[in-house]
Amino acid sequence: MRAPVLLVPLLALVACATPREQCINQGTRDLRVINSLISETQGNLSRGYALAEQQEVRVLRRSCEGTNADGSTFRFPCEETETFTRNVPVAIDLNAERAKLRSLQERQVQEQRRARAATQQCIAIHPE
Repeated sequence: MRAPVLLVPLLALVACATPREQCINQGTRDLRVINSLISETQGNLSRGYALAEQQEVRVLRRSCEGTNADGSTFRFPCEETETFTRNVPVAIDLNAERAKLRSLQERQVQEQRRARAATQQCIAIHPE
């Protein structure tokens, strides 16, 4: 999953945010998650399948260069292990996916109200 990698820049930005921005960010986090899940579910429905991340490892055989004690160079075979992630199609139950989308959209409406209230509270607590 890429989430931990994506959090690093976000955490760096949050560290520089004002108290008001930090408060608003925290108060709207659940809404952002729901919006992301809605977008993913809509993509699944439009494609007709989901995408799952799959990690793969491959060993690359290369020629490396070294230096002798006398300063001369030499070449030798070496290996480098590379890990990468790719998306693979996964079958889904389209009816269940539609039901999930409806549920997320209902939750989104509730969360939008809550996020608006949280934002207003943050503005009141941290006037700029």
